[in-house]
Amino acid sequence: MRRVEAPAGEARVSLISIVPVKGLAVQRVEAVEIGANGVAENRRLHLVDAAGRLVNGKTSMRLSLVASRLDLAAGTLGLEFPGGDVVAGELELGEPIETIFFGRPATGRLVAGPWSGALSAWSGLDLRLVIADEIGAANDRGPSAGVTIISSASIAHLAQSGGMEALDARRFRMLFEIDGVEPYAEDTWIDHDVRIGGAVVHPLGNVGRCVVTTCDPNTGERDFDTLGVLASYRGDIETTEPLPFGVVGDVVTPGLVRIGDPVTPVESEPVRRLE
Repeated sequence: MRRVEAPAGEARVSLISIVPVKGLAVQRVEAVEIGANGVAENRRLHLVDAAGRLVNGKTSMRLSLVASRLDLAAGTLGLEFPGGDVVAGELELGEPIETIFFGRPATGRLVAGPWSGALSAWSGLDLRLVIADEIGAANDRGPSAGVTIISSASIAHLAQSGGMEALDARRFRMLFEIDGVEPYAEDTWIDHDVRIGGAVVHPLGNVGRCVVTTCDPNTGERDFDTLGVLASYRGDIETTEPLPFGVVGDVVTPGLVRIGDPVTPVESEPVRRLE
């Protein structure tokens, strides 16, 4: 997947990443259509255990090595496992189920087919695949917080602060990476509208970080003390969540966003919010 670097003094979308099945590998894409609750293909599916409890990267980082490809128009899902094995087919919905996301209930349907068995065998867990009824329901912070943003400069600064030359941005699982701004410029966008390509979003607060970000996306093994490094220089700043890195927001105006699109904070331009 290509990466676009912004010209000096211009903020641009450098990378776009989605995760069709929550907890599985990050997928890089060239463009996304932003709807009222974010991207329809992003975290549209998730996994639960035999008791119906949410399973994510904290439960098994091994799952993060499996790639997923979701085509909602065709109603198909494909999983690619390390080594090249592929499990693919048409989605067939089963019985209703409710999943609790960090205290918030979200309804969905169990998905029939080979995927649950394949992921169970790979992870060693008894898993069930679920598709959420509502776009964005499987986001950590709910459907109204469907857009996440981080700057490449912030990632570079974190790496340098921890003695690393660079960090793979996939470990942070953000929808948009922005080039052409200073480190943590995204923090200044909280409570302000920001135009990203054809969409306008409104960052609501910080994204607090968890142990998943300590793991290499290529191996699933811990290789960087993300939380400790963040605590060393961002542990005491004013924030909406502990150990902040990146921001999360809602959608003001839906639209298409492509790699290379400009990113502009909206100062005086009136923007009509979605009802």
